[in-house]
Amino acid sequence: MRRILSIDGGGIKGVFPAAFLAAVEESVGRPTAEFFDLIVGTSTGGIVALGLGLGLSAGEVLKFYEESGPRVFCGNPLIRGLRRIGLCKYSPGTLRDALTRHFGEQRLGDSRTRLVIPSMNLETGQVHVFKTSHHPRLERDFREFAVDVALATAAAPTYFPTHRMAAGTPLVDGGIWANNPVGVAVVEAIGVLGWSRDDLRVLSLGCSSSPLNIGLARTVPLGLSYWAAKIVDVLMAGQSSGAMGTAQLLAGHANVMRVSPVMPAGRFRLDDPREILSLRGLGDSEARKALPALRPLFFQERAEAFEPCHRLTAQYSG
Repeated sequence: MRRILSIDGGGIKGVFPAAFLAAVEESVGRPTAEFFDLIVGTSTGGIVALGLGLGLSAGEVLKFYEESGPRVFCGNPLIRGLRRIGLCKYSPGTLRDALTRHFGEQRLGDSRTRLVIPSMNLETGQVHVFKTSHHPRLERDFREFAVDVALATAAAPTYFPTHRMAAGTPLVDGGIWANNPVGVAVVEAIGVLGWSRDDLRVLSLGCSSSPLNIGLARTVPLGLSYWAAKIVDVLMAGQSSGAMGTAQLLAGHANVMRVSPVMPAGRFRLDDPREILSLRGLGDSEARKALPALRPLFFQERAEAFEPCHRLTAQYSG
């Protein structure tokens, strides 16, 4: 059996999947990454995935959010006020410093499990997916610094500036096209790794969700000024629904489990660190409910050791 963990984007709401996995770890007594053959994460989910792959426990990833979240999403009030005329809301410096404290000089190739981290290339308009060297043709990404991969997948437009890699590639948040990366995960498993659909078990963790509400636009032909505040929610809902449909069609409905509690609209925002404690409590309570069903599927046996196709040399090792 091959077990896959997929983690959505969601800014500070990444506290939820981190807390969920921390609660699971406390119950099963082993680090999360030891149970999964592939971990896929977008944006804040990419940060969680990188942390797990690089050997952090989910509890340590949760601590990262609790300690760094209020500083990362504090921001400069003047810059926030100027957001409407073209400046992003937050500086990436605080996030970079926090990531560096936890990831250091480690590279993607230091991961102990297979990782897939979506981003997007603004120069070409094409998707840019960072991958560990889990296939012979994956010859380059594993050399990238984990901090750079995290900053690229989390560079949400209007919140953080475009992240340029050392080679000059301009990258933004993978949530632009794969905020829920579960479809990407299953395609990677079947199409790249060649795993049988009958052997897959997929755990998809969201960061909470809210019912889609477009108000009067259902019946009234409203224009740009109205849709500007609604279109992102519509696109995200459609992408997540499409990703789940793709995963379920390819892997089988019974093999894909989704945990993302539905909350009232506006209950949690992407950049409100005041709700960290509530998000942590929500993650803990959802784990308590889900664990009896998840344990026999995901947390009974450790995954086989990951053997990358290409390894870091002394020149690149962190």
